[in-house]
Amino acid sequence: MNLEGMSAVVTGGASGLGAATARLLASHGVKVAIFDMNADKGEAVAAEIGGVFCNVNVTDNDSVDAGFAKARAAIGQERILINCAGTGNAVKTASRSKEDGSIKHFPLDAFDRIIQINLVGTFRCIAKSAAGMLSLPPLDNGERGAIVNTASVAAEDGQIGQAAYSASKGGVVGMTLPIARDLSSEGIRVNTILPGIFNTPLLQGAPDNVKAALGATVLFPKRLGMPEEYASLAVEMCRNSYFNGEDVRLDGGIRMAPR
Repeated sequence: MNLEGMSAVVTGGASGLGAATARLLASHGVKVAIFDMNADKGEAVAAEIGGVFCNVNVTDNDSVDAGFAKARAAIGQERILINCAGTGNAVKTASRSKEDGSIKHFPLDAFDRIIQINLVGTFRCIAKSAAGMLSLPPLDNGERGAIVNTASVAAEDGQIGQAAYSASKGGVVGMTLPIARDLSSEGIRVNTILPGIFNTPLLQGAPDNVKAALGATVLFPKRLGMPEEYASLAVEMCRNSYFNGEDVRLDGGIRMAPR
């Protein structure tokens, strides 16, 4: 796919993996709309790359619909969707207090919140974007668009306390091939990246010794991944028209320990 002149939507595009991908897409001549809930950062990135910011909550149908309407009015129907919006938490399924021996379990509303953002939110954006892509004429090779999702290595080797996060990211991995099959007759490709430990805002505030210790657990290179490395793979998944239905780890060879 020749990216020059295409339109793209990047969810979670105000920071981290999404912002790096938005910048790289823009450098290839792509018109980019950023979906995020952080208006200050989102507006700043959009202004930097000549894009448009849409204040979007991926768990809300009306918000997502309004975001796509605003984006399409500004830059046209997108042929590219990059799903980076997501969050996590860490709570054991059940645990006993060391102080008083009391027992508690993972709050179900907290579990559901992660599923709604990471899994259902991703599917919501896929379904609505794909429906829009179907309105476009196919390109010369029959292609209409490309979708890239963000899972996590936790989908395959989740750690203690990551039941909700791993379930949500495992769901993203599990739906990649079926969605690619659903959309294959319309020329829309779907792939997913499983990042390892990346130097995103979640970790940037951590002490240097903590980040160094995390980096040392990577097989090679012994460091945290950089958002630009994620962006490079995401853009290649869009550009390479034979990339379809794949779930690809991007993790320096790491395999997560139980904790």
